[in-house]
Amino acid sequence: MFFLLIAMALTGLPEPASAQSYRFTDVRIEGNQRIEPGTIMSYAGIARGETVSAAGLNDAYQRILGSGLFESVEIEPRGSTLLISVTEFPTINRISFEGNRRIDDDVLQQVIESEPRRVFSASVAERDATRIAEAFNNAGRLGAQVTPRIIRRGDNRVDLVFEIFEGGLVEIERIGFVGNQVYSDNRLRRVLESKQAGLLRAFIRKDTFVADRIEFDKQVLNDFYQSRGYVDFRTTGVNAELTRERDGYFITFNIYEGQQFRFGEITTTTELGEVDPDEFRDALRVRPGVVYSPSVVENSIARLERLAIRKGLDFIRVEPRITRNDRDLTLDVEFAIVRGPRIFVERIDIEGNATTLDRVVRRQFRIVEGDPFNPREIRESAERIRALGFFETADVNAREGSSPDQVVVEVDVEEKPTGSLSFGGAFSSSDGFSLQAALTEENFLGRGQRVSLSLSGAEDNRVYRLQFTEPALLGRDLEFGIDVGYIETDNLDSNYDTDLVRFRPSLGFPVGERSRLNLFYQAESVNMEADYEEFTAPLPAVVTGSVISDEAGLGRVLTSSVGYTYSYDSKINGLNPNAGWRFQFGQEFAGLGGDNKFIRTTAKASAETSVLNEEVTLRASLEGGALTFSQGTSRVTDRFNIGGSIMRGFSPDGIGPRQYVDDGAGNVINDALGGNIYAVAKLEAEFPLGLPEEYGIRGGAFYDVGSVWGLDDSFASGASGIQYEDRSFRHVVGLSIFWNTPIGPLRFNFTKALEKEALDDEQKFDVTLSTRF
Repeated sequence: MFFLLIAMALTGLPEPASAQSYRFTDVRIEGNQRIEPGTIMSYAGIARGETVSAAGLNDAYQRILGSGLFESVEIEPRGSTLLISVTEFPTINRISFEGNRRIDDDVLQQVIESEPRRVFSASVAERDATRIAEAFNNAGRLGAQVTPRIIRRGDNRVDLVFEIFEGGLVEIERIGFVGNQVYSDNRLRRVLESKQAGLLRAFIRKDTFVADRIEFDKQVLNDFYQSRGYVDFRTTGVNAELTRERDGYFITFNIYEGQQFRFGEITTTTELGEVDPDEFRDALRVRPGVVYSPSVVENSIARLERLAIRKGLDFIRVEPRITRNDRDLTLDVEFAIVRGPRIFVERIDIEGNATTLDRVVRRQFRIVEGDPFNPREIRESAERIRALGFFETADVNAREGSSPDQVVVEVDVEEKPTGSLSFGGAFSSSDGFSLQAALTEENFLGRGQRVSLSLSGAEDNRVYRLQFTEPALLGRDLEFGIDVGYIETDNLDSNYDTDLVRFRPSLGFPVGERSRLNLFYQAESVNMEADYEEFTAPLPAVVTGSVISDEAGLGRVLTSSVGYTYSYDSKINGLNPNAGWRFQFGQEFAGLGGDNKFIRTTAKASAETSVLNEEVTLRASLEGGALTFSQGTSRVTDRFNIGGSIMRGFSPDGIGPRQYVDDGAGNVINDALGGNIYAVAKLEAEFPLGLPEEYGIRGGAFYDVGSVWGLDDSFASGASGIQYEDRSFRHVVGLSIFWNTPIGPLRFNFTKALEKEALDDEQKFDVTLSTRF
């Protein structure tokens, strides 16, 4: 009975329905104007006479619609004929942007995919709107909204309009740090690219919140601590909280500093028989006890590999092996000299340089085709190419060449404008207001040469100057330059005027890793005219017999000289990023023709260091010079005149030998004569004032001591009223306010002379402003 019931139930079930299918002998396409029927049939994938199911028709519909060429698609079987009706997307007539003020149309056009005379796609337009909104977000406009609109035109064309609501700027109200024990918040904020909103928020764009910039800030924080020996430093998190008014962010960096490590034992080892490890060890500059820095290790490796190349040792690699000593907080570094893979440079390909010549890029490489391949040298070459300043982007990559032991170095650059026409103004309390104009080309004719024409005029001086620089003469590290200038001065504080013509070619080259030598020839023609406008004719005897009047009587004097300048800078590949010193020494020998024969010697040494966890910067400098004539006679235009920036607290010619004569009849001359010898020592400290870091205001205090003395002028030897010819040192103390503004750095100096002479021209306050617009 059970099986009988089951059988009856099964016989009562309905038969499965057969799927509907179609067979078309003809396919008709309607509505297409630009798209060929064959293209539409290829998307449909249906052939005449082929049996197609209903699911197949749906798949064909999806393929045609998914092509992105049609606004709508209909597929309708009509007996043995398949009708495909399409509505093509219109073409874009033009693209416009409305409501944008912060970002120009040209910039937005580079962001979007849609282009005029291309097919309009609603999905592409939506993606473009998202990209435009992201561009405004990166500019700090987080509330930006973009809506794409179309305006129908004839012939199936549309105008694509992006309606933009920029919204307000979302600024960074505060940047804080959690976990920092060694360095203060103010010190760390100076490291970051992002800045807090301050008084100059209308000019500073780095105080807007940009998420990508936060990632960069994390990297520079890591570099900052790593370079100071904190090898365990890490950023554990960044919190960005939006204010209640949604117009600002509070950003907090959570960091872990760790302990500061120093270099421990420094050794060099090798298993190569042709390498003397002691010789390589002697080439290292790093010593135990120095604060550890990865850049110091990198520089040491580069130094050893360059030594290997000079010794003819190919395919040498230096591997640093670091041993950590937590007990004494040191890192032992073993520089292992090993044999690298035998890989050669097959060729160097350069692309993207439409203006810059290949040789300008190629000379940044220290290798040529056929040389052993060194990855470190390729990275350093890439940095040198970027440092040229000729390119927006510069990517250098290496790929396998025609064989596994060959490498092709590819250089892909994108050029940027290198010429500039600038107009500016400058003001100083000593020179007054001046206007400046300059036409500069940093990459003249794509040869990497620099040409500059500058004009400037102030109340008492006018300068016309042409400069040309070839940084790589004959393809070598030889910098050749020509400086031609014409200078007119109408000295408001002195009783003489001058006009000067100068021609100065020079040649500079390195003589060491941190030192450089510059050789020059100089031809200079100086005309000097006495200017005693305050006296009426005929001039009194005190004027006609003055030193200035006698020196001006020589008229135009031609000087032909050669000289050199040697400079050494310890910060080039230095071990300490917070300290360094610089030394400069030069001499000029006149007498190769001309009217004068003399030796001028100058020297300057300066040092700088940061203390108190880099909150305070200390600076010290010592400079001096001596002038010795053996033919002709020195004039005030030849001798040293100090003051102003050389020694604060006095006008540029405010101290030194003077001629002061009062004939008792109301005729007084008071002329600064300059001196043949000078010496100045300066001490300075720069420190925070407790103001918010975003204001860019810091304080300073300084102490200057110096003097200028000595006259061997035949005109002055028998003149009356000569004073301060001896070595009398002046002492000055002062306070400074440093203010970094978007239009340039400002410095205010308030000075007080502790020791001076009665006739010195003291300057108790000065401010300097330099700007370009």
